[in-house]
Amino acid sequence: MSSQPSVTSLSFEQHASGLGIGVSKPRISWKFAATNHTIPNWEQTAYTLEISRESKSPESYHVQSSESVLVPWPSQPLQSRETAQVRVRAHSGTNAEPTEWSEWTTVECGLLNREDWTAKAITRPVKQAEGPLRPLRFRKTFTLSATAVNHARLYITSLGVFQAYINGVPVGNHCMAPGWTSYKHRLNYEIFDVSSLLNANGSNAIAVEVAEGWYATRLGFLGGRRFLYGDEMALLAQLEIGSGVEKQTIVTDSSWKCHESALITSEIYDGEVYDAREEQEGWTNGSFTAESSWNAVRETEFPQTELVSPNAPPVRVTEAVKPVEIIKTPTGKTIVDFGQNLVGRIRIPSLVKPANHIVSLIHAEVLEDQELGTRPLRIAKCTDTITSAGNEIRNWAPRFTFHGFRYVQINGWSPEDTANPLTLDSLTAEVMHTDLKRTGWFNCSHPMINKLHENATWSMRGNFLSLPTDCPQRDERLGWTGDIQVFAPSASFLYNTAGMLGDWLKDLAAEQLASPNAIPPFVIPNVISEKLWPVFPQAIWDDVTVLLPWTLYQNYGDSDILRRQYPSMTAWIDRGIQRGPDRLWDDTLFQLGDWLDPTAPPDQPGNARTDGTLVADAYLVHVTQTLSSIATILNKTADATRYEADYLSLKARFQAKYISPEGYLVGDTQTALSLALVFDLLDTPSQIANAGARLARLVRRTQFQVSTGFAGTPIITHALTKAGHVQLAYRMVQEKTCPSWMYPITMGATTIWERWDSMRPDGSVNPGEMTSFNHYALGSIINWLHKSVAGVSPLDPGWRRVLVNPVPGGTVSRAEVIYETVYGRLECRWKVEGGRFEMEVVVPPNSWARVVVPGDGYEEGRWVGSGRYTFESRFDSQVGWPPKALGPPMFQLEDTFV
Repeated sequence: MSSQPSVTSLSFEQHASGLGIGVSKPRISWKFAATNHTIPNWEQTAYTLEISRESKSPESYHVQSSESVLVPWPSQPLQSRETAQVRVRAHSGTNAEPTEWSEWTTVECGLLNREDWTAKAITRPVKQAEGPLRPLRFRKTFTLSATAVNHARLYITSLGVFQAYINGVPVGNHCMAPGWTSYKHRLNYEIFDVSSLLNANGSNAIAVEVAEGWYATRLGFLGGRRFLYGDEMALLAQLEIGSGVEKQTIVTDSSWKCHESALITSEIYDGEVYDAREEQEGWTNGSFTAESSWNAVRETEFPQTELVSPNAPPVRVTEAVKPVEIIKTPTGKTIVDFGQNLVGRIRIPSLVKPANHIVSLIHAEVLEDQELGTRPLRIAKCTDTITSAGNEIRNWAPRFTFHGFRYVQINGWSPEDTANPLTLDSLTAEVMHTDLKRTGWFNCSHPMINKLHENATWSMRGNFLSLPTDCPQRDERLGWTGDIQVFAPSASFLYNTAGMLGDWLKDLAAEQLASPNAIPPFVIPNVISEKLWPVFPQAIWDDVTVLLPWTLYQNYGDSDILRRQYPSMTAWIDRGIQRGPDRLWDDTLFQLGDWLDPTAPPDQPGNARTDGTLVADAYLVHVTQTLSSIATILNKTADATRYEADYLSLKARFQAKYISPEGYLVGDTQTALSLALVFDLLDTPSQIANAGARLARLVRRTQFQVSTGFAGTPIITHALTKAGHVQLAYRMVQEKTCPSWMYPITMGATTIWERWDSMRPDGSVNPGEMTSFNHYALGSIINWLHKSVAGVSPLDPGWRRVLVNPVPGGTVSRAEVIYETVYGRLECRWKVEGGRFEMEVVVPPNSWARVVVPGDGYEEGRWVGSGRYTFESRFDSQVGWPPKALGPPMFQLEDTFV
């Protein structure tokens, strides 16, 4: 048995792969894995890094440090395109043997300087008069005379979205590349190792198809707007083969040829139209013989925006889902049910239809009146169309769009067709999203709670497609700041979001700081017309400037995220917020507040029980305190002192304005009380107890149904638990009548809904104009499942010190959680049986945990280092269960939590 852990998972910065990293001195991280988790109390005291750079002797650096996350690059800065090999071993104590060396891991710089680009941007020869823009195909043939190709990189981006091919083979498995950024400020480029695709001694062809993507398509609701960033697609590509004097570079320029695609249109909202009659077989190959009919390209202006290699992984197909049923509707339509609301596209292995025959696929999330429910899509068509040329169409899928759907209505192809009938094997749904690494798993003894967690995970997958969106299906799909602000703690547990959300925050800062008043737009990138939705300051939504970087710092321990975003944070707090005479929010300003309170009418989603200014003021106190902590971490002493004083002053004013001496709030609602408890706006134990008791009373009076919206929903179970009413939190989570977290599950939901009653009990869709069946915001309850039910949360940034403090209750008799921290795997699993509590905890090397065992009398817990531990105690999780609702006896409802 080894007395040392193994060093694994070397990584650089927050970059997904290390290929094409955008900095010259990338920080280095590694994790630890212990065989059977049996190495107790292991702590790193030093590390040795070896760095091997081309044609140089390996460099060795021994550092006395316990740090293993984002340690400084010790060598000379890397240059553009430069590659280095890195490995590490760790030391513990003074006499112990070091760990074995990690495997060598490659880091490679991208193009760090604008001057590194020699390619020209190219487009169609004559500008298309109006949109939607027809996708374009570009190609160039070239000859290599090398004996072998050992190194070849393709640097490529587009104004639009692209798919590249070399010698007929798709380059990479990316979808919707290069993704959506704030194109006026930042444009991603992709880097591919294409060494294996080239013919070393002979002819080659590079071909690229480009569609308008987010760049030129119609974006936004109420009809949206087209050409927000530009009215022409363009391609920028640079293929570099070999190095030194043998290096050969193929760049986009006037020597390339182009032709219109067989895709007639390809749009985000409306879908893709493919005409097989327009296809040119073999156009991606070097042997293509019809290039004489292609046109010369036109060189266009090189992008003025910053060209960046993203830290986020690309969008990929991550799963294939087979259909479960073919439905014939009352009106005779054919609908395929995939059994899961998902985001992606349909793939058809083989389609044989007569020439000119049209097959269309209409995507939607639900059925209504046994027909496809397209009304929630608003004016998005969500339709892909195929026109046959009379030959077999093989392996078809739309290339440059995506849909949110569970059901697909198929016109022009049915099970009754005598030739090539539609069957369950005729098509597959491909799930698409940013290919984040999964880091967190939860399971418990309650099947519906597990389903709730699964639904939230599916909603995150569907809405993390290039950027964090609100919904993936209708004519919106925008990066709403409020949604990700409330869901980020849950998201960053389920997946490693550091790269993706860190990149998105760069866009947020760029757009915010370009405004003289430093107010972030409601959506990032901002595509909403000022006439439709003017930019005005908002709590919760704009507070993402402070709270999202803080969440990322808590999960990944990266203070550089705080440092980089600090100007955005201070600009929002100092200049963006519209304040009244008391320096709290100006109460004449409209606040979205507790958006989507369940009592809000369908056409008035902001009409909440809790006053919007109260919500805004509570958030202002909270974010000011958070910013004071951030300034302290960044050693900005004067700012830290100023923000701390401001926080104390604002808190006192909030208390004087809203809180009675006994701890009751002027806004006597579940959201108001939850904010006061979770944001520590109450001072004395009696105030906290009274506020908690009042919150408990309100929960019981509402029959345990949800009575909160955007502001209250993420925190109400935390507030109840903090106030000592954990059984009420369990009871709320287990409630099944509408509105509740379990109600959608009783209605067959496989994702989180936008509204508590997106579908009514009678199966009708909520009549509101804004109704989605895939929104993650209200799924933020799963953060409580991780923290209180399973019992794990960070005490230090990056989870180096962990709190293990499960709070059993309800009918949950068992729970387990796994979380891949930046140090290694943390595990906790417990069960309660016959009044006895048993728990197993695994703490990764170089980490510690404070373990609080329910019922053992040690409320402060006990500290343990790395290793596997078991704990037992006498504990009755059924004390106070089930709690009773408040109301007249003749109106008592039957319990519906089972």
